[in-house]
Amino acid sequence: MKRLGIVALLGAACAAVPALAADKTDVARATEILGRSVAFATVEGRGQVPAYAAYLAGELKAAGYADGDISIEPLGETAALIATYRGTAKKKPIVLNAHMDVVAAKREDWEREPFKMIADGPYLFGRGIADNKFDLSVIVATLIRLKREGFKPSRDIVLVLTGDEESAQKTTAALAPRFKGAELVLNGDGGGGTLGEDGKPMYYSLQAAEKTYADYKVTVTDPGGHSSRPTGSNAIVALSAAVGRVAAYQFPAEASDLTRAFFRETAKRTPGELGQAMARFAADPTDAAAIAALSAESEYIGNVRTTCVATMIEGGHAPNALPQRATANINCRIFPGNSPESIRVKLQELVGDKAAVTLPEEFPASNISPLRADVMAALRKAIDTRAKGLAIVPGMSAGTTDSVFFRGQGIPSYGVSGLFMKPSDDFSHGLNERVPAASIGPALDHYHTLLTELAK
Repeated sequence: MKRLGIVALLGAACAAVPALAADKTDVARATEILGRSVAFATVEGRGQVPAYAAYLAGELKAAGYADGDISIEPLGETAALIATYRGTAKKKPIVLNAHMDVVAAKREDWEREPFKMIADGPYLFGRGIADNKFDLSVIVATLIRLKREGFKPSRDIVLVLTGDEESAQKTTAALAPRFKGAELVLNGDGGGGTLGEDGKPMYYSLQAAEKTYADYKVTVTDPGGHSSRPTGSNAIVALSAAVGRVAAYQFPAEASDLTRAFFRETAKRTPGELGQAMARFAADPTDAAAIAALSAESEYIGNVRTTCVATMIEGGHAPNALPQRATANINCRIFPGNSPESIRVKLQELVGDKAAVTLPEEFPASNISPLRADVMAALRKAIDTRAKGLAIVPGMSAGTTDSVFFRGQGIPSYGVSGLFMKPSDDFSHGLNERVPAASIGPALDHYHTLLTELAK
């Protein structure tokens, strides 16, 4: 596959040019699916994902999808949903990915009922409405629309909805190897458009990479004893010192063509010294002053280096006894190209010989997906339906999505969310999560264009 250079793929600033093809019926259907989706409290441990999957399967069957082309696969208390839109030729399939589960929400903390979609002003509120049920619902509504229109794709389009992306990601780990021969993955849980505070489109982010996730355990053991007879050694004190050394350490700055392109384009939209630092880093990723400036910003440090932070701690066995064991969880987000084992070795070096560093469960390493010409051309056309010439900024997510498992199987994967939002409206995982109601129609056109272009 011919690949375009990054610079050639980035558009210039633009004026919004709406061109809605989705009719009111499509928007109403997508809105209804979204509302019904929010009502399923698909939080870990509640067992609601299978019921939600059954509802979505029913919607697809009612639209004409054959029973044999839809399967719900249980895994513990959760499940995955797979549905296939059959193509006319023996080309590699396209996988459409999103996740059905959401993070927890306490009713007493929310202003509104979290598991009921509530329209208030220009927004639709509800837990998981942005992460990830908006894109999931729009994708399902688009597949229903394509079936109604009689679209005949040249390749299979396979919908893969996972059930535990917000927790263990076991469903994705089990499914990804089956699609090793897929052409590519389009993931609704990544990327998306950024609006200014005036509501005008600023740029579109394409997620083409993400960092590798790893939870390391740092453990200190000690004989312990009676608390009235201190021995001079203490597992909790030793662990505290070890964790402090990890916190004080900064992993070396790193860059890829993708992250340099991200900073090059983001610099144009970032005023002042920070924007200047972005531009300098894009030109020279060894610029120490630029690295320091970017590392000082929590929003950008993840795009500059591997990060490791203490997130949990446990120690001691009785209030009147010297601790025999103390353990800390160190959560690392690893820059592509570094193995989890190499990071474990560095952490062991930092904590010293009084502590042991282990990696109980290893996630797949995340590679960088190439900026393919066909994907970029389809995305360019999709973005132009709502904002002609809007800059497409490829980037790397500091977080983790299901794409990491598909990339681990060698499948190019792209975060191509159809949601455009202001940064100030993003309450994913937080209180009063919301999306702009007016974004549903343009998002339907977004996915319709992507699929009809890539599977024509």
